[in-house]
Amino acid sequence: MLNIALFGPPGAGKGTQSEFLIKKYNLFYISTGDLLRKEMAAKTRLGQEAQSIIAAGGLVPDEIIVQIIEKTITENPGCGGFLFDGFPRTYIQAYILEGLMLKLHTALSCLISLHVPEEESVRRLLARGVTSGRSDDNEVVIRNRLREYNQKTLPVLQFYRDRGIYREVDGTAPIEAVHERVREIIRDELSRRLFNVVLFGYPGSGRGSQGRALAKKYDLEYVATGPMLDQEIKQGTEIGKRITAHYENGQLVPDEIVVQLIEKKLANARDVKGYIFKGFPRTLVQSYILDGLLQKHGSKIAQVLEIEVPTLELIRRLDERSKTAGCMPYDTSTSKIVKRLLEHETKTVPVIAKYNQLHGVSKVDGMGSFEEVSARCSAAIEEGLRHMR
Repeated sequence: MLNIALFGPPGAGKGTQSEFLIKKYNLFYISTGDLLRKEMAAKTRLGQEAQSIIAAGGLVPDEIIVQIIEKTITENPGCGGFLFDGFPRTYIQAYILEGLMLKLHTALSCLISLHVPEEESVRRLLARGVTSGRSDDNEVVIRNRLREYNQKTLPVLQFYRDRGIYREVDGTAPIEAVHERVREIIRDELSRRLFNVVLFGYPGSGRGSQGRALAKKYDLEYVATGPMLDQEIKQGTEIGKRITAHYENGQLVPDEIVVQLIEKKLANARDVKGYIFKGFPRTLVQSYILDGLLQKHGSKIAQVLEIEVPTLELIRRLDERSKTAGCMPYDTSTSKIVKRLLEHETKTVPVIAKYNQLHGVSKVDGMGSFEEVSARCSAAIEEGLRHMR
């Protein structure tokens, strides 16, 4: 998700650049003033609270503002990200936004500041006043607005400089030149983001073969718990012995084992473009663990895919696989196959539902030849890449 805060003094051209960013990157525009008016017009609980405070001559507190922003973000999961205009206005609000982004498992991608010298801002606003008829477009009011902007904004800009996401653009350049500079900033930001995919599907759906093929095609790191666990078994480690015991009993390997191996994989990876996770997370607990692991490494989930195959076809495939060298421990009998499918339904399907609510899950028809399914998976991945960029 691409989240941008757009800053600039009055007359810097934020309106023009906002329209460009919203259209180009499918961003949802967040202006606290607009949101407040919308809540008050709809007579929501928050809107009524804000209305009573304003009617009494007070300023709407941050506590109400942040609830409205959180509500707006959670109600618009399908957009490419959010464009914040006029928020955060203060140093404290910068901390509030940072905490809110963490709660929602995302972050502010960058702050773009349109730099325009004071005299140029005054000149532009006075020129606008000639045609707009706005009573506040006079020099005294304009300079007061610029003074207030500088006093409140400088600490906010320093906040984001310290976090390394402050980007400055020369706002005196022609509009198209400013567009291009903004595009460069966002291209650079997107190029540094990892494209992390979680691949779901019942046992027998073809997740392994499709996951490996997708990883190779899109130059992603394939993270499958199975091979990592098998390696521990082959090496005869203590962890490997514990894994074998769980396999023989038809049980899932405990989280403390799996998490250690995945964290080691993430920590040792270098110069990767992203990951494809297959076989993890299998449970709701593991989904929260994965979110935390990715966040620890400055990343997050970009896309979730689920390969769908009818149950009878799954059983047929797993029964056939039991007669090959690729036989898995849970393939060896019909009862074990059914137990594993039921385990996926009770433990993993709720994870998919969670991700569908948070990110949206791309459903892929898993019937047909390997090439046909691969083409569908690739189409879903490419749609995700377009959405990310």
